[in-house]
Amino acid sequence: MARMVFAFLIFPGFVFSSILGLFSTWVDRKVTARVQWRVGPPLLQPFYDFLKLMGKETLLPASGNRVVFLAAPVVSLAAVTLVSMILWLANLTVSTFLGDLIVVVYLLLIPSLSLILGGMASGNPLATTGASREMKLILAYELPFLICLAVVIMKSGLGITLESVARSPSIASVSGALAAVISLLCVQAKLGFTPFDVAEAETEIMSGPYIEYSGAPLALFKLSQAILLFELPVFLITVFLGGIHLAGWGILWFVLEYVAILALIVVIKNTNPRIRIDQAVRFFWRYLTPIAIVAFLLAAIGQALGLEWL
Repeated sequence: MARMVFAFLIFPGFVFSSILGLFSTWVDRKVTARVQWRVGPPLLQPFYDFLKLMGKETLLPASGNRVVFLAAPVVSLAAVTLVSMILWLANLTVSTFLGDLIVVVYLLLIPSLSLILGGMASGNPLATTGASREMKLILAYELPFLICLAVVIMKSGLGITLESVARSPSIASVSGALAAVISLLCVQAKLGFTPFDVAEAETEIMSGPYIEYSGAPLALFKLSQAILLFELPVFLITVFLGGIHLAGWGILWFVLEYVAILALIVVIKNTNPRIRIDQAVRFFWRYLTPIAIVAFLLAAIGQALGLEWL
């Protein structure tokens, strides 16, 4: 029991994930600044911003459900901490449980659902608009994302644990490569980054679900997003690139993979305009979902015929 509490609160849970998550946001801001020909913030700026927000006054909306409004960021933070803990325990060859991949997929939905509930509970029409957009975005990207994970499960011999899929890297196959590209775009939407930042949309609906948040609740939401920015690339590395190996050159290889994926996410964010919610739904359902289905069929044919490259 004490070991699990330590894993959740310290390593590889809350403290570990928060530090690396805030560092990931610094990389995001630094790369963004370089793309825009700016210098960018110092290394510790995300930590200063978080501490500053924690010290600000928390204002509660007069109309709305205050319990749900305050509980939403706490639930979001707890979910992303659990995801990080499960991911790292699986990569550190610590036995987790059967079906942990499925549990991680469900836990990754909770931050978006918390954002929807928090926005709805604020009673602000702009927050409600943003929450409605977030709901539609989930319906758009979740289907191709799940099909891509089905490709990974198929390539691993129907294994549904993170450990089993990490032992069978699928990126070297045609179906695995297609699934990895589609999953990367779905991750972009999960993070709420451009071109899929329709729910927040500062220039249109003034941050949408976040509009009524301030002080510590807003800080917790921002920390949850920072941890997601850290753990989603780790998730992609685990399911598509063979997981994390901390022996020998494995640490360096993991760092290179992580930085490459993070840089690609940030570059996509800074080189594309925001699209409308109907365009986002159309993009995921009309284009990515059929490609994901093709990838799944190729993976099934490859497994049936013994063609690993397929």
